[in-house]
Amino acid sequence: MSAVTREAVEACLRQLVDPHLDQDPVSAGCLREVDIQGGKVRVRLELGYAAGLFKSGWAQMLQMALENLDGVEAAQVQIDCVIESHQGQAQVPSLGNVKNVIAVASGKGGVGKSTTAANLALALAREGVRVGILDADIYGPSQGIMFGIPAGTRPQVKDQKWFVPLEAHGVQVMSMAFLTDDNTPMVWRGPMVSGALLQLITQTAWDNLDYLVVDMPPGTGDIQLTLAQKVPVAGSVIVTTPQDLALLDAKKGVEMFRKVHIPVLGVVENMAVHICSNCGHAEHLFGEGGGEKLAAQYGVELLASLPLSMAIRMQADDGKPTTVADPESQIAMIYQDLARKVGARIALAGKVAMPSIEISED
Repeated sequence: MSAVTREAVEACLRQLVDPHLDQDPVSAGCLREVDIQGGKVRVRLELGYAAGLFKSGWAQMLQMALENLDGVEAAQVQIDCVIESHQGQAQVPSLGNVKNVIAVASGKGGVGKSTTAANLALALAREGVRVGILDADIYGPSQGIMFGIPAGTRPQVKDQKWFVPLEAHGVQVMSMAFLTDDNTPMVWRGPMVSGALLQLITQTAWDNLDYLVVDMPPGTGDIQLTLAQKVPVAGSVIVTTPQDLALLDAKKGVEMFRKVHIPVLGVVENMAVHICSNCGHAEHLFGEGGGEKLAAQYGVELLASLPLSMAIRMQADDGKPTTVADPESQIAMIYQDLARKVGARIALAGKVAMPSIEISED
């Protein structure tokens, strides 16, 4: 029986690709420790993204691969998720108690942006990290409804300066809707809206968040520019439908984020296909392949493609989005995969090479 070497262990790990990083754990810089004691091998990895529901299965796959190595009697794989704070735009100060800000945006309304933002935040929380969501859609805030927060609920005020975010389904939630009358429209000019957004972000006492998901208003106006200039955004997610008009507006959103030096993490395509609940016939009501074309045109990833589903709409209206209402459903699994991919893209964008430790009997 030949002696096990570090080179053999690394070569083995390189044979398996993390589906969220699209790289093997060695090339992605996840390997932190290799301990070889005769025929016993212990490996420790660190994932820079939220993967609480994924890491045990991933560890088992890596363990099985290592135990097939010549000379290995037993293998142990430990995987930790360590969420680092990633730098946003240059010269924009960091946000206290928030490691990473994710902007969820769309070029036009009605494409399911707020539903995507809510499910993304909830999916990240299910992966075991601390998450908040800010409803920056000042004119049409909806996150309070989606998170089941009763109308008229007001946040507490701390030290006469800070808003204490509400909490629902394990996510910290803040919205302009909590500070105003639900039936009173926001008849505000751009500077007032931008000022309100800044106050919401900077004067909310977020409690040590790994990720803050910001549900942006549709379009490319004052609020988007304010966010780019004043808030350190780690990355943006563009939501669209396959419809040509929606794609045209989504392209403007991609261009806008690139001009203000905010990374576009990828595209989410909603209402991609409708499956008849009676006969199972699939029909592309809003066109086909639009999200893929947009992603390919701008060199970004199609992060998720979701069907036109009555369940998504009903669960959001009931205050329990799909990710918590039916966490084992196929649609919820798509949102979980989206959450891990978003976290992985942020981790890769700010990756700093870390040395790994080798321990052996020699």
